[in-house]
Amino acid sequence: MRHTVPAPVIPLIDALTTRERVVAVELRPPRAELGRRAGMDAWIDTYHAIRTLTRHDTYVFLTDSAVGAQEEDNLRHLVTNLNRDVPRQRVIPFLTTKHPLDYCLSYADRAVEHGFPALVVLGGDASVGPPRCLPHAWELRQRIRERQPTIALGGWANPHRDAARQVDFLLAQENTAEFYLAQVVSHHHMREVELFMNEATKRGLTLPGMFGVFYYRSATPRTLIALSNFLPVPAEALAREFAAGATPDVVCARTLSALYQAGVQHVYISNLPLVGTPAALSRVLKGVRA
Repeated sequence: MRHTVPAPVIPLIDALTTRERVVAVELRPPRAELGRRAGMDAWIDTYHAIRTLTRHDTYVFLTDSAVGAQEEDNLRHLVTNLNRDVPRQRVIPFLTTKHPLDYCLSYADRAVEHGFPALVVLGGDASVGPPRCLPHAWELRQRIRERQPTIALGGWANPHRDAARQVDFLLAQENTAEFYLAQVVSHHHMREVELFMNEATKRGLTLPGMFGVFYYRSATPRTLIALSNFLPVPAEALAREFAAGATPDVVCARTLSALYQAGVQHVYISNLPLVGTPAALSRVLKGVRA
């Protein structure tokens, strides 16, 4: 019987700079307001997804107060419940500025103490939820860097906004990031993607980045309207695709295919089903044509 040799476990920043393609999955922790039993069940599903994904060479981002909703302390639960056989190099927590400053700085300390080599630091939606402890995420990254010089920090870019300005942010000395995540895009947004990438190439941006892809489960108007409060949603185009018989897997695979064809190397996928996440990811990747 032939045995598959497992891929070497390396931190995300090394994978982004040495591998042709990296695929990550973004998971959302259970909401803090869930009851004890419902929250426990949701965390069990989350742990199972993380274990399976990371053991199959997939990097996992775990969000912090996504879309303004208060979520459980992602790092505390990871440390408490993930076994040591789960590679910390493949788990990257998010930290937003939507907490008191002392909490944010101690969070970064805890991440380093427990062996997480990377942390994504974002501002968080300023229009909902608690206020930011600092006006900009780069200010928090600077404060963290002063205390923890070894951890790799991730920043943010938005291809839906002015490309030159976004590249300015990434090139700025005060950015204090070793990599960045880009806002969710679709194959219906390729003009914006290409403008951003052309600007990045022209300006000599070498910071590795990962483009976000959303796994749309349907084109229900009510759902798409709600999502549009937090990310650009091509609602009419998606409705046509689903009406023509496309499945969520096919729609997601089309976006990955378009991004790869445009020269994007690394992606992260949001909103995959929490139950059966690895299987859903496998189906999507099998449908990629690039």
